[in-house]
Amino acid sequence: MKTRLAPIIAVALCVTGLHSQTATPAAVPGNPDWTKPFPPFHIIGNVYWVGTWDLSTYLITTPQGNILINTGLPETVPQIKAGVEQLGFKMSDTKILTATHGHFDHVAGLAQLQKMTGAKIVMSEPDVELLESGGKSDFRFGDDPVARFETVKVDQKLKEGDKISLGGTVLTAHIHAGHTKGATSFTFDVKENGKTYRVGIMNMASVNPGVTVSGMPKFPGIQQAYARTFHDQKETKIDVWLASHAAQFGLHEKYKPGDAYKAERFVDPEGYQKAVAKLEKIYTDQLAQELLRK
Repeated sequence: MKTRLAPIIAVALCVTGLHSQTATPAAVPGNPDWTKPFPPFHIIGNVYWVGTWDLSTYLITTPQGNILINTGLPETVPQIKAGVEQLGFKMSDTKILTATHGHFDHVAGLAQLQKMTGAKIVMSEPDVELLESGGKSDFRFGDDPVARFETVKVDQKLKEGDKISLGGTVLTAHIHAGHTKGATSFTFDVKENGKTYRVGIMNMASVNPGVTVSGMPKFPGIQQAYARTFHDQKETKIDVWLASHAAQFGLHEKYKPGDAYKAERFVDPEGYQKAVAKLEKIYTDQLAQELLRK
């Protein structure tokens, strides 16, 4: 791996589009916050954080086994395992592995976790090729070896509106394409203290450096994909807002390790809508500039 490539990929994949459009300097092979440990904690209901400082990994527990959403890097798999066990659960109870999109910072640990658990891999249909090519088919980073990861075979392909059901928990998949061809958000209901909360693990539609939103050779429909995603995300009603990166939904402003459990800590529908609007403006401004140059 050529170290000069790492900063390029790190900056590109780490852009959140919420607090700023710049990324932290790169490390192994990306943002140091990707591998920086963070204590696992209870988010709400049957939803737990077992990710790193910035890379989100969500554990959803059910009586029939558990779901892991996003796997981080191979280097962070031991952190995920330790977090699951620290919370009192077993990695062997993991039945489903999925992700919000197929960039390596969210799926490079899939192969290792599948070997560890024997879980079924479920992914949005447009991002299946990304997983099964180890990142080679990515429309932006496919030629960059730093963005590669161990290939996996997808067991179930998701289309818009498809469900992931396990032990009474039902996740609905929403294809929010643009960031990747199959970027996916998951919504589901959680009951806590007699109330029902609509949870959204949202894939925020940030635009990576080097992406041309008016059209890419390997993704000519990217403009329409982003436009549709912003429309759909503005229409999505959620109570609890979570995302693919901690920075995207303000985890560290809303929670500090050791804070007492609070079911409504991440209830933030207004913050979610503001974040979508901010990212949409970044997209529309960039699109206007690109079209002027054509």
